[in-house]
Formats: sequence, structure tokens, C-alpha cells
Amino acid sequence: MSETKENGARRQLTLILIVASLSLGGSYALFYLARGAEGWGTTNNGAFVDPPSTITELGWSTQDGATLSTSGQWWLWTVAAQCKEACTETLKNLRATHILLNREAKRVRRGITTSSDYTPPSDQPDLLGIRTTSPQPSPGVYIVDPLGNLVFFYALDTNPKLILKDLKKLLKVSQIG
Repeated sequence: MSETKENGARRQLTLILIVASLSLGGSYALFYLARGAEGWGTTNNGAFVDPPSTITELGWSTQDGATLSTSGQWWLWTVAAQCKEACTETLKNLRATHILLNREAKRVRRGITTSSDYTPPSDQPDLLGIRTTSPQPSPGVYIVDPLGNLVFFYALDTNPKLILKDLKKLLKVSQIG
């Protein structure tokens, strides 16, 4: 009778070791397989600005030449060589995005860098013209944090809901600005 108890205990121990090994091995396999998949570890819709850049490096200033800082606020910055149809549509969408931020809207400002002869539309008085001293980055929309770092980049034709989703997430977790 003690032999059958001993065999039963061995089988039980063997089964426990097999289950533990399969669990551990399976979790490692799943981790390394999933890590190779697209989008691992990110939930944002925009592309991270690479290489990292700041407004100081770009030489941000107002249209009349005054040095510009983020002044502790987030920025939605539109860059376009010429503000034609796509740019104008983007500015309208970003204005709506800014309004949809509701009470968080005061934490965000909007700016545009484009040709020198551009004047902001009369229905967007809060849109600030920004000049850069170094070559301006690729045309698109950038989210700039309160410390002056360019965080995310979006093409001009990006769905504004995706920008809004990322911006709300950043504002929610931000301890600054």
C-alpha cells in the first residue's frame, strides 16, 4: 500500500512540474512572439518625433520676432510650406479638437508655421503664427509638451479624433502644464 501512495505522490509531483514548466515556457514564448508584432508597447496614434527635438533647437519666435516659449502649456503646432486646402482643413479640425477638450482647452495653445505672407483666418484669433530659425520640420501637426519637446507627429490629413485621443491621454497623465 505504501508503494501505491509513493507512486501516486510521484505522479502528482511530476504533473505539477510539467504544468509549471508548460506555463512558464508558454509565457516566455508568448512574450517573445508578441514583442515581434507591430505596435508593441504603444497605444498612441501619432508617431514619436525622431530624432527628438525641442522648440529651443528650432528657434521658435513670434511673427514679430519675440522669443517664444511654451509657457507651461501644451501646443498643437501645424507646419506647412503653403497653407492651401489641406492645411486650412487641418486648422479647422484642430480648432474643433481644441474646443472638444472642454475644460482642458485652457492647457493647450495652437500655432502655425507656414509661408511669411499667411494671415490666420478671422474665425481663429487664438491661432499664433510661429517662425523658426532652423529648417522647419516635415509638414504636419506636432504635439509639443510644456517643456518644449516635440512629442508626436501627425500627417496633415490625419483624422482629428486620433489627435484628440492622444492629446487627452497626454493631458490626463501630465503632471506639468
